[in-house]
Amino acid sequence: MTSAAPSDGSTQHRDPAASVRFGRHEPAGHVLVHVSDTHLLAGGAALGGRYDVEANLEATLAAVERTGVRPDALVFTGDLTDLGEPDAYRRLREAVEPVAERLAAPIVWVAGNHDERDAMRVGLFGGPPSQEPLTGVWDLSGLRLIALDSTVPGWHHGDIDADQRDWLREVLAEPAPHGTMLAMHHPPLPSHVPFFDILELRHQEALAETIAGTDVRGILAGHLHYSTSGTFAGIPVSVASATCYTMNLQRPPQAVNGMDAGQAFQLVHVYDDVVTHTVVPVVEAPTGDYFSAEWVAEMAKLSPQERLEAFSRKR
Repeated sequence: MTSAAPSDGSTQHRDPAASVRFGRHEPAGHVLVHVSDTHLLAGGAALGGRYDVEANLEATLAAVERTGVRPDALVFTGDLTDLGEPDAYRRLREAVEPVAERLAAPIVWVAGNHDERDAMRVGLFGGPPSQEPLTGVWDLSGLRLIALDSTVPGWHHGDIDADQRDWLREVLAEPAPHGTMLAMHHPPLPSHVPFFDILELRHQEALAETIAGTDVRGILAGHLHYSTSGTFAGIPVSVASATCYTMNLQRPPQAVNGMDAGQAFQLVHVYDDVVTHTVVPVVEAPTGDYFSAEWVAEMAKLSPQERLEAFSRKR
C-alpha cells in the first residue's frame, strides 16, 4: 500500500475567539475544514453546461476564510474533478493552495469516483502515474487523519478492498494521542435517494470489522451532494454537501436532481470527548450586528454568574 501523503506533524492553529471559555467545554483541540465534490473541469468549463463550479469553489473558499478559523487541515473528500482531466487538477491546486498557505494548513486530497488515480497522483501529489489506491496518514498535532480511497477504477460505486483494509488495520493497531478521523468519498450510510444507493460503498461489513475496537472517532465523507449524518459500526459519519451543486431534496426521492443552490462546507471541531460537525452555508446575506468581538470581550470580563445575569436572565 502506497501513501499519497506525508505523515509528519503539522502545527495546530486555533481560532483566536475560541480561547474564551463561556460553557462547560474547553476550546476544541483541533479544527478541520471539510469540503467535498468540487467537480472541476478543464479550461474552467461549466459542469453540465450550467454549473459554474470554479466560481462556486471560489465562493466556498472565501467563506472558509471569512470564518476566521485557523484549521489543522483542509479536507477535500473526493470528486475533486469531474472527468479526471490534468488541467482540472491544475486549476484546483491554483484555487486552493493560496488559501491553504494563508491559513497555514495542509491540504488533504481524497479520491472520489469521478477522479482518476493516474491523473490525480500526478496532478496533486507530483508522483508518477499509478493505479494504486491514493491513501495517506497525517499527524495533526496528535489527531490522526487517514485518507482512504473508496474508488473502484472504471466504476462509480465504492469499495475498500482487502489490501487497503489490511493496511488500515496495521495503521490503527497503535492508537493516536487524540484519536483518529477517517476521510473517504463514499459514505458507509444509506441514502433515501435510489441512484445513490446503487452507487453505495460495498463490503461495509468488512470495513466495520476492520475499525471495530480502534480509536476511530469519526468518518468524513462526500459523494451525496447533500449534508447528512449517521453512525456506522457505532462511529459517527458526517457527509459534507458539495461546492459544485447540491441535491434538491424537496422532490420525491425518485425525482431528486441537482440544483445550483445550498452549497456548504463543514467545520469539524474535535474536543476531548466529542466531535461536532457544523454545516456552513456558502451564501452572503445581510446579518445583524449585535454580537461582535467587542461584545465577546465584554462578556469575557464577567464572571460566569455575571454572564448569566447579563445575557441569560429574561428581562
